[in-house]
Amino acid sequence: MKTIQILSATGIVLLSAAIIFTACQKSSTDTSANSISTQDVAALQTSATADDETDNIYNDVAANVLGVNDDAGIGAGVGVFFASPGQANGTTVSQFGNGEDSVGRCYTVTIDPVRVGVFPKTITIDFGSGCTGRDGHTRRGKIITVYTGHLVDAGSKATTSFDGFYFDSLKVEGSFSIQNTSTATALSFTTTVTNGKLTAPSGDYIEINRNHTWTQTAGMDTPHNPLDDVFSITGSSSGTAQIAGVTAQWTTNITQPVIRKLTCRWRVAGQVTITRNDKTAVLDYGNGDCDNKATVTINSRVYNIILH
Repeated sequence: MKTIQILSATGIVLLSAAIIFTACQKSSTDTSANSISTQDVAALQTSATADDETDNIYNDVAANVLGVNDDAGIGAGVGVFFASPGQANGTTVSQFGNGEDSVGRCYTVTIDPVRVGVFPKTITIDFGSGCTGRDGHTRRGKIITVYTGHLVDAGSKATTSFDGFYFDSLKVEGSFSIQNTSTATALSFTTTVTNGKLTAPSGDYIEINRNHTWTQTAGMDTPHNPLDDVFSITGSSSGTAQIAGVTAQWTTNITQPVIRKLTCRWRVAGQVTITRNDKTAVLDYGNGDCDNKATVTINSRVYNIILH
């Protein structure tokens, strides 16, 4: 009952019309006193999934910003920099490299200045005309990030812009930042999307502004192995989606912390409340199981969702 991970996106199923809604309580055409129009149901469903799917793309950006190397990033080789498992004394172990993915390097990384420990530092990941990663997604264009310091250090910030960057067929725009907001007792990152926009070849688009804080709740004792990391996510967003000529605007608030295990490509728990006009929907990621199922509850009606 979930959708993506901070370190690997699943793609934007909304714009590819791959989201499946099925009512498991009343029909959306119910005419009772507590009814909600079919149009409102559709708009809330669109709002919920559009907000969720923007996370897929910008969290993929976050993964690459964090994983690029151990000077500016977190040094754990996440995102496209996550290497395939290897063997050590007969036991499978995770390997984390700087600049290699499991299907071979198909992008270039430029660092300026190159000297370790010198900031600000600009790092450009250039995926060229198309680079398919181990997750099956094709990225092209450039991600350009300016780091104020080493992201493992509290207060350091990385701000990313995009130059002709596409995730699969979607053009990605806006500004994305990630800042280390850790305290003496907890590791945390705050991610902000400003004037974000995803545009499909059809012209359909999603616009988003978002502020989320990720606080680590497990895996702190193994900083070089992100696969045992668990994060609790809080925050809010606002957005607009135009899909097939229909426009929907919404705001969201994480009302129960969203839980992300980096061993799972989807969120595993938590609830997000979506508000459109005076109507609300609750997107529920379940009870901790790693699967691609979620529910949206609208006016006591529960709709099953499968996210790809």
